[in-house]
Amino acid sequence: MTTIDQTPAPPVQQTAFAILVAIGLCHMLNDIMQSLLAAIYPMLKEDFALDYGQIGLLTLCFQVTASLLQPVVGIFTDRRPLPKSLPVGMGSTFCGLILLAFAPSYPLLLLGAALIGVGSAVFHPEASRVARMASGGRYGLAQSLFQVGGNFGTAIGPLLAAFIVVPLGRPSVAAFCLIAALGILILTHVSRWYGTALTVARGRKAADRTLPLPRGRIAMALAVLAFLTFSKNIYTASIASYYTFYLIETFDLSTQQSQMMLFLFLAAMAAGTILGGPVGDRFGALTVIWVSILGVLPFTLALPHADLFWTGVLSVIIGLILASAFPAIVVFAQELLPGRVGMVAGIFFGFAFG
Repeated sequence: MTTIDQTPAPPVQQTAFAILVAIGLCHMLNDIMQSLLAAIYPMLKEDFALDYGQIGLLTLCFQVTASLLQPVVGIFTDRRPLPKSLPVGMGSTFCGLILLAFAPSYPLLLLGAALIGVGSAVFHPEASRVARMASGGRYGLAQSLFQVGGNFGTAIGPLLAAFIVVPLGRPSVAAFCLIAALGILILTHVSRWYGTALTVARGRKAADRTLPLPRGRIAMALAVLAFLTFSKNIYTASIASYYTFYLIETFDLSTQQSQMMLFLFLAAMAAGTILGGPVGDRFGALTVIWVSILGVLPFTLALPHADLFWTGVLSVIIGLILASAFPAIVVFAQELLPGRVGMVAGIFFGFAFG
């Protein structure tokens, strides 16, 4: 992979930490809600007598919707930013939760999964742009704060499902609409700040969109980054979808116990996101990226042969290593394509769902 001059441009404003915290919090809320889908798979399997193929189709419906729409949204909003799309996207997630809670048939479950995917597809590109605008030039910090919110949400979602949805039943998923409503309120405030920031930005000199390297080298670098992200997130999606079933069938755990084990893995991913930034600053982004992708291999090979205790330990190690590179990947790709923040975020967050 190629390298570029990563000397940061001087910040044009102070870092807007309140906005970064708000957008990170909404990322957490968004990912809590989207993680409910995989977390309630055992319940849906029992209630609707689903086979594993149908479970996989639910995952595919959510992921394909989110994956394919995100780059489209990103490209469009690079040309025409849409601050109001942030609360609208959260509204789509709200509708998806209602369907998951009360859908009487499998096709409506698929529609609910798709609506949650649409919500994520709209949220991530614009929210990533907001994080960069609020960074004050500290792009790595802003991206880490934004992403760790999502990691925590993905980790907390299965726990909430285990202790709320499992005891109270599928209709209790509707209670999470309160989270969506909170997200809509926060994002409405963020969208106002975003609109004001866009107005101020239009009064300044336009951002330099000159490519830092020849197009061929940039295309090759982006292809490698995209492939690494895609492979990493196939692994993550597989764990999120089937890890609980593996634990239940292999170690005879209850659904709640299996969700606790899944939480360990997802919490380790959140910690890995936080640690990845400082490690990347010290050893270089490319080193962290390659170690993150290849470093999980020996632990993954050992996982099927481990007892319950070591399964938990290995899953934590895998989560830490696996998540450490993503902030570096996104920031590095945004430096390769200046002025195309939404497209880059859409592509790489889209691969995160693919």
